Amino acid sequence: MRHQIEPSRLRAFMITCAALAAFAANSILCRQALGGSAIDAASFSTIRLASGAATLLLLLRFSGRPVSDCRGSWVSGGLLTLYAVSFSFAYLSLSTGTGALILFGSVQATMILSGLRAGERPQLPEWSGLALALGGLVFLVFPGLTAPPPAESALMALSGIAWGFYSLRGRGGGDPAVVTAGNFLRSVPLVFAISLVMLPQLHLSPLGIILAVLSGSLASALGYILWYAALPMMSATLAATVQLAVPILAAAGGVVFVSEEVSLRLLFAGAAILGGVGMAVLGRRGTGPR
Repeated sequence: MRHQIEPSRLRAFMITCAALAAFAANSILCRQALGGSAIDAASFSTIRLASGAATLLLLLRFSGRPVSDCRGSWVSGGLLTLYAVSFSFAYLSLSTGTGALILFGSVQATMILSGLRAGERPQLPEWSGLALALGGLVFLVFPGLTAPPPAESALMALSGIAWGFYSLRGRGGGDPAVVTAGNFLRSVPLVFAISLVMLPQLHLSPLGIILAVLSGSLASALGYILWYAALPMMSATLAATVQLAVPILAAAGGVVFVSEEVSLRLLFAGAAILGGVGMAVLGRRGTGPR
């Protein structure tokens, strides 16, 4: 008898994959814009969040819901701003893969520690998968790569911590589009204030603006809706483990769009990370939410 995948599992898998691809695209778009000096970091953050808010409002309007339905919180809006601004300034110097590694390493640590504090007890397959995935990440960057700049590394770690708490606040928070739109709207005046402070460093170009809009409307707004939709289907530990695939996706994007070198190290590390994610996912079969 042929084994059939449950529709709910297939839907969760597809939503999660789409969200992870969007997160990887953010690293690629941001590095292209800032590494090439096409725009300053503060302006990139402002345009990114503003275009994300506009996209979400349009989606709500097309779905027949009034803008007044937008919900969210200033705390989540602040975390979103902290994530986006730290992310942009970190990518002034960090490479695409290194930045994604630090970001999602910080994310998974934040979410796992939060899950353990809340009483989650991962089973052996999940721990084994997480260990394999982390081992793959270590193999990807050590040895052989010079240490990344400490200031930018700290900023990216701060960005990951902010994103981790933002994600946890989004679990079970209601309609993803409505909640995310509310958070984005609240982030716009906050990030605009930062742009005013950084006005002496203002630098814009058509390419930089386009990359920022793509990052905000597609990779951020739509990506966050997908991630919000996927989160209730996962434990905090599983959500953190799954996100470990993003650095590999970002590194692969760097190969295609930023002409980064392809190596056996990348291939082996990718196999370990994705294999670890698969172990963690399969390890939850037959278990309920914890």
